Amino acid sequence: MGRKILFITTDQMRFDAIGANGQKVARTPTIDALAAKGINYTRAHNQNVVCMPARSTMITGQYVSTHGVWMNGVPLPADAPSVAQYLHEKAGYRTALFGKAHFEPMLDLNLQFYENRMARVGEYGPHRGFEHMELASHSPLILHYNEWLRKVAPDAIGKFYRNLDDKFQVNAAGGGESGGCQLHYNDIAREHYHTDWVADRTIAWLDGLGAGDDWFCWVSFPDPHHPWDPPKSELGRHPWRSTPMPDFYPGSKEKIEAILRGKPRHWMEWYTGERVTNFEAPPAFRAKDMTADQVREINAFTHVENELIDEAIAKIMAAIEKRGWGDDVDVIFTTDHGEFQGEFGLLFKGPYHVDALMRLPMIWRPAKSAGVAQASVAAPVGQVDLAPTFCEIAGLPAAEWMQGKPLPQSDAEAERQKRERVFTEWDCTHVDGTTVGLRTIYRDGYTITAYLPGTIYDGTEGELYDHKNDPQQWHNLWDDPAYAALRSDLLADLRDNLPPARNPRLECVAPV
Repeated sequence: MGRKILFITTDQMRFDAIGANGQKVARTPTIDALAAKGINYTRAHNQNVVCMPARSTMITGQYVSTHGVWMNGVPLPADAPSVAQYLHEKAGYRTALFGKAHFEPMLDLNLQFYENRMARVGEYGPHRGFEHMELASHSPLILHYNEWLRKVAPDAIGKFYRNLDDKFQVNAAGGGESGGCQLHYNDIAREHYHTDWVADRTIAWLDGLGAGDDWFCWVSFPDPHHPWDPPKSELGRHPWRSTPMPDFYPGSKEKIEAILRGKPRHWMEWYTGERVTNFEAPPAFRAKDMTADQVREINAFTHVENELIDEAIAKIMAAIEKRGWGDDVDVIFTTDHGEFQGEFGLLFKGPYHVDALMRLPMIWRPAKSAGVAQASVAAPVGQVDLAPTFCEIAGLPAAEWMQGKPLPQSDAEAERQKRERVFTEWDCTHVDGTTVGLRTIYRDGYTITAYLPGTIYDGTEGELYDHKNDPQQWHNLWDDPAYAALRSDLLADLRDNLPPARNPRLECVAPV
């Protein structure tokens, strides 16, 4: 019997969403305890800032250019490598995934992808190395969670926010009391909400395992991704009118616009509504019209969703202790990408390589039996390092197709691993034909982003931020003569560390 692996992810959670990373409103004692007993990575970045590419990196251990899922709507190939498959075949691990997978497009009207049809045909895998899968999304769709709701609470299905409007576009309808975009009072009972469902299904699977089984279980909560529609009964935790405004909100529209004018043009164009460059954002939404009250209420709803996730994790941890596995389970907690939540006066996500979207909560609580000391690691790490870490826990060498390294257990180990930078990339083609490509590294307290030639930019544009003197990333130093030498050095470093690219490019078959 070896070490078991509980891999917990959320969807669209900011770095500062948890108490261990400075959150002062939402209460996340379970996650904070993992950080207090384990390793908290304070400079963890994703390799892409939207769902499908980031999740494909987590399962393959490869950079986006290599696995090929370059934007949402590009399915991960059926023959793509999987760390779950590797653990199962090489070390005999039992494997399962509960919650949001999203390795395949969700807007799949013909059910051509197995993730979307498996619930309809009463199947639970195997798929991508997982012996067992029970899938959910942010709202009831065609997945296992929807089929379960149809049986236990059919009326609940219609209580969620409608993701698409009557024109089959992403819904911009406002709700709550402030009228904020994609806010919604959800009258669903808490026990029927997907956060608790994911925890309950995880526990049921764990309860069916043998005491001596080694296992890899990916618990993937769909929240706090928009729409913000937690059970209405839970909103009293944080009445929005008395919820503090987040520190990252710039304030007046004049200040917001002054900040955005210093950034490449698509930032302001998204804010004003001139150009849709955000992903999964309603075309009818205009960030410039968003009020401070709406930002406050969106954040209050998000705090509630994060507290429900924390409580669901506590349930799973209690079940693990009850089975007698407490000393032998490694827990890794992270997310796929962040969310603006009003930062820079914006919502949602897209081609914006700043901490709001790139910087991740990432915590590794090693098994007690491993004897690893608690630490806070400031060295840059990434999602590409997760798969090799799972291998190390299982006592396996990293697979030859993995491109990351096992997560360091201290800054000293990070230095020995020569961890100097973390790389993030972005490519997208929007429905109107707009193309945006970004290549970014974080190194030595700076973030630099080079813009690729496309329909908006000619390849000479970019962003450069000094995190020590400008942690809010309000001041773009790209054209500042005082930073010209540093810019050249960082750009050379970026070019020298580009990952190998898949050829030919995979086809995008759906919006999400």
